[in-house]
Amino acid sequence: MHTRLTQLLFALLIAVPFTPALAADDAETIKVFRNAGQSGKYFGKSYGYAVFPTIGKGAVGIGGAHGSGRVYTKGAHVGDTSMTQVTVGFQLGGQTYSEIIFFENQKAFEDFTSGNFEFGAQATAVAITAGASAQATTGGSSAGASGTQHHAKTAGGYQNGMAVFTVAKGGLMYEASIGGQKFSYKPKK
Repeated sequence: MHTRLTQLLFALLIAVPFTPALAADDAETIKVFRNAGQSGKYFGKSYGYAVFPTIGKGAVGIGGAHGSGRVYTKGAHVGDTSMTQVTVGFQLGGQTYSEIIFFENQKAFEDFTSGNFEFGAQATAVAITAGASAQATTGGSSAGASGTQHHAKTAGGYQNGMAVFTVAKGGLMYEASIGGQKFSYKPKK
């Protein structure tokens, strides 16, 4: 038990310093996704999106990730969101990445902004500047991959009304893990 707790604390210590040090503003991150291959097409056809400029992730056996972002509809900031992830499995290292989640329609937007939305089991393989991931959501599955900021890709388009894109920013992470992403939402006042 003590070893697992030490590993979790070490993983969080690895992940947390990346978040403020590499934080990019929303406008810069949105520009990256607008210019990054397939993800750019989603801006014109989605109901809205949640953008996370920097998510920090770290692991030694047990991993953790966290990032904060904003939610937009019709180009207007409508609320704030945060993502927390815990993973268990063979994993080692630290990484930062940007993530954007597009909402196909109002229902998908409402599902995400209902308070506590989760993506379920996840399998990921990430190298220094390239990555690939496949995720199972609570209502289905979605998949995505990223090479560099200029090559964000997704597989299968919208899944249950959402499409997820990631762009690796830096770090080195080896993993074969199981975990999930949990999102919170707070409407703009």
